Amino acid sequence: MGKKKNQKQQPSASKDDLLNTLGDFTSKENWDSFFTIRGSDDSFEWYAEWPQLRDSLLPLIQQHPSPSSPSPSSSLQILVPGCGNSRLSEHLYDAGFGDITNIDFSKVVISGMLRRNVRDRPNMRWRVMDMTQMQFPDDTFNVVLDKGGLDALMEPELGPQLGTKYLSEVKRVLKSRGKFICLTLAESHVLGLLFPKFRFGWNVCLYAIPQKPSTKPDLQTFMVVAEKESSNELHQIISSFDHSSLACNPNQTSGLLEALESENQIRGEYLNGSDVLYSLEDLQLGAKGDLKKLSPGRRVQLTLGDQGVSHFCYKAVLLDAKQQSGAFSFHCGVFIVPKTRSHEWLFSSEEGQWQVVESSKAARLIMVLLEASHANAGMEDIQKDLSPLVKPLAPADNDKGNQIPFMTASDGIKQRSVVYQGSSSLTGPVVIEDVVYENTDDDVSHSLPFRRLVFDRTEGLVQSEALLTRDGLFDKSVYGTEKKKASSSSKSKRRGALKRNNESSGKMKVYHGYLASSYHTAIISGFSLISSYLESVASSGNRVKAVVIGLGAGLLPMFLHGCMQSMQIEGVELDPVMLNLARDYFGFTEDKRMKVHIADGIQFVRDYRNLFSAGNEVLLSSNGSCKLSDAESRSTAIDIIIVDVDSSDSSSGLRCPAADFVEDSFLQNVKDTLSEQGLFVINLVSRSPAIKDAVVSRMKEVFSHLFCIQLEGEVNLVLFGLCSESHIEEDCIPDAALKLDKLLKSEHPEISQSITDAAKKLKRLK
Repeated sequence: MGKKKNQKQQPSASKDDLLNTLGDFTSKENWDSFFTIRGSDDSFEWYAEWPQLRDSLLPLIQQHPSPSSPSPSSSLQILVPGCGNSRLSEHLYDAGFGDITNIDFSKVVISGMLRRNVRDRPNMRWRVMDMTQMQFPDDTFNVVLDKGGLDALMEPELGPQLGTKYLSEVKRVLKSRGKFICLTLAESHVLGLLFPKFRFGWNVCLYAIPQKPSTKPDLQTFMVVAEKESSNELHQIISSFDHSSLACNPNQTSGLLEALESENQIRGEYLNGSDVLYSLEDLQLGAKGDLKKLSPGRRVQLTLGDQGVSHFCYKAVLLDAKQQSGAFSFHCGVFIVPKTRSHEWLFSSEEGQWQVVESSKAARLIMVLLEASHANAGMEDIQKDLSPLVKPLAPADNDKGNQIPFMTASDGIKQRSVVYQGSSSLTGPVVIEDVVYENTDDDVSHSLPFRRLVFDRTEGLVQSEALLTRDGLFDKSVYGTEKKKASSSSKSKRRGALKRNNESSGKMKVYHGYLASSYHTAIISGFSLISSYLESVASSGNRVKAVVIGLGAGLLPMFLHGCMQSMQIEGVELDPVMLNLARDYFGFTEDKRMKVHIADGIQFVRDYRNLFSAGNEVLLSSNGSCKLSDAESRSTAIDIIIVDVDSSDSSSGLRCPAADFVEDSFLQNVKDTLSEQGLFVINLVSRSPAIKDAVVSRMKEVFSHLFCIQLEGEVNLVLFGLCSESHIEEDCIPDAALKLDKLLKSEHPEISQSITDAAKKLKRLK
């Protein structure tokens, strides 16, 4: 009653007052109450009024092609959804458009509008109907004219669910060459839904409605016109106004122009044949050919699902087998890749995906790559959610309509226990978990737990992985005699066959004498390139000075500390949280031969180089700064520098390291800091051959000789730069690896053998 009284006292209330009175725009009860208060004769124009609309709107409707009709205007079938008590349709009727249907889900307003027009406009139709569930046949109307209806459905708090349903209905009821004319405030979240929905097979134009000469409203009305074409062609969106001439709210202007630019950029990528994500709707419209027919070698990246349509959204890849002549187990199948494995070369690269298609024996394979948003859903729920989404992607001869089979790539983990979950301002969300892997030989007794450090910013890539043993001690009974390749969902791969120690006594701790990561093995194997120098330093009683930039869990420094007694190790870590986690959860410790500096690795090398090149002996402090040394603590040139850091900026195309670590200036500083026999090691991870080639080219310009070891299906490359003009020949590397093996005081031959084997993969880059 208070609202009703307020409206009677203020029949000319401001728009803000009316919006506050109405409340939720998507509530039928609120609209009924609103129209009851206002009455049928008290019309309200939410956006522009007829004098401002007429000159822009009428030509667009009259342009509708009806050459066979003697009176085109009167023959056009026009739908006005969410009509409310606006006089828009009345003005159109009076302008000669006699076949107009108005719908609104408010029975109150429809009854009032019918009474208001029954005498003067007897042929105008009024129906109570939900605009998101229209009761009209397909291809019914020539024009759908929306004045604020889409905006009302698109309340930010509710998301795009209702708007999506409504626009699907609009597209369904429009005839070929029909027009959807949408009067809107053009907010970014509205255009973000509207523009993509009318891509393939639609010609879209954007107009600005003139404002009243006497007023400058805070928000301007725009008109989006989408014409339904007979083909599935894609066009850029055309705007009919000078962007710089807009005099509306700056936020409205910037949001509109950003949405327009973004959409046209996407359309440009489509037109240029770029590898972009298509929607299911795009594909059904023929964006990549007829989906009902198999097309050998077709590969399409797409998104599946939407709010209101499914519980989750998914990224997927549709692949039609390159060879369609062979025998297939089924015409269409779905292959689900868990988040922990989605980054692997086999599933993330085009070449790897084709290998999966070949092994699946499917004529068409839909590979679905799960993400963090699916973490709390079971595989059964995922499959249930996906089933209706993938059905439209099946070819016409899909086993006569049989259910599409689902396959899943195991994440290789039998047990998982999160021991730490937190966040760092520098690294972001971090998880430490203990896992037990599944065994390829089905012998559970061959599994031991591993502790893993995972960064969320690198899509769940495992940064560090360590073996857990009783009290962190080595037991020869842990190792079996048979070597096998173990499955892993990270850049870390287990080597050697492990047996479970069934003793119940003792606490499980990190064992630092085991290398769980194949790239750590590769890094150390590269020491073979300077094994003669390392041997001479050790025999003279001196120490090899090594700097490891990027501590992580501290596993590589700890292994080197335990196996090479003649090595002095300086760790450089930017994030102090990482150092604390390494100490608390991975058993990292410091002593006279192991120091950690909390510092920027690039600055650390630069400072060291500046002081050392001036002929000074350098003292390193715990905060990473360099200064002149005293007699007791002095530093000479560094013998080995290892860069093992990930990148927080994936836009560079590098996952490891950050782009600054492969710039010319840093590489030159590294060389100037190293001894004459020094070795520079960098762990390079990128899916781009061009980026890897560029890094290799830069390093060739700086270092006298360059070697590499290729890992992880052409994704991971470990590079070794030598300062010395002389170099070891490739045929001498096996002997050098044996020399290195004697320097490493490893407790077990399996680790020594894996390092020796890795050294044999060293290739010189000429």
